[in-house]
Amino acid sequence: MTVAAGSQRTVTKGTVPFGEYQTWYRVTGDLSSGNPAVVVVHGGPGSTHDYLQNMAVLADHGWPVVHYDQLGNGGSTHLPGRGADFWTVDLFLAELDNLLTRLDIADDYILFGQSWGGLLVARHASLKPAGLRGLVIANAPASYPLWLQEMEVLRAQLPPGVNETLLRHETAGTTDSEEYYEAMGPFYDRHVCRLKPWPRDYQASFYEVYNDPTVYFAMNGPSEFHVIGTLRDWGVEDCLPDIEVPTLVLSGRHDEATPVTVRPYAELIPRARWEIFEDSSHLPHLEEPERFVEVMLGYLRQGH
Repeated sequence: MTVAAGSQRTVTKGTVPFGEYQTWYRVTGDLSSGNPAVVVVHGGPGSTHDYLQNMAVLADHGWPVVHYDQLGNGGSTHLPGRGADFWTVDLFLAELDNLLTRLDIADDYILFGQSWGGLLVARHASLKPAGLRGLVIANAPASYPLWLQEMEVLRAQLPPGVNETLLRHETAGTTDSEEYYEAMGPFYDRHVCRLKPWPRDYQASFYEVYNDPTVYFAMNGPSEFHVIGTLRDWGVEDCLPDIEVPTLVLSGRHDEATPVTVRPYAELIPRARWEIFEDSSHLPHLEEPERFVEVMLGYLRQGH
């Protein structure tokens, strides 16, 4: 474990055992400050915490922030030899529970889940854990069938020839080709991150996935819009009415998580409020950081 003190923030980094593996974490701020910790659950699956690092700013306002890398990538144990049957939703739910217990915050915490992390925290919250004080679901579809349905809509709106190129490689099984990778660009620029150039934090996570795509390929597939992994038929609509804590739902106007995919959270969670970021796609915390912090602090101060 390492501890570093900045001008305003205390940062603690380390790993906790998760069975025979290790989960990397970072705590910004003081877990004994009196406010519940905000635990940040990243997307992917198979990405890393890096692109969500700027959420540590919440610690400057009194809410300690916990980042972690989910098993299989980043600072946590990599398992490139494991097949798709190993990488399950239950595995990542168990890892989250383990982290909360190991950090001794299971009796007082708030969850922030982004993209795939949003579905994961929704499932966790539906089990009514006693220590959960609040829930933020950001840029997450309520199911992958909904996601795939909307991907067809978004892909059809790409510049002429782009979707045809993508489809040709998907049909041929050549999604690892340079041409496919380049054709992904227009979609990512419209619906994932509209900033040019991409922020360094987002690039860091992007290249972490590129360097070890084990989890992403197994559960998702070769790209955001071609989901052929184990999650392709999975969703959380069935459990949303069971979520009891006040819930903030976030999405971007240009988000790959379109309103059709997000609406079930707002309609089925009893105490949900939906906030749309007009100038953002999939990463409002990077695309509109000032408004993002304002919205988050408003939520945290209102109920916690």
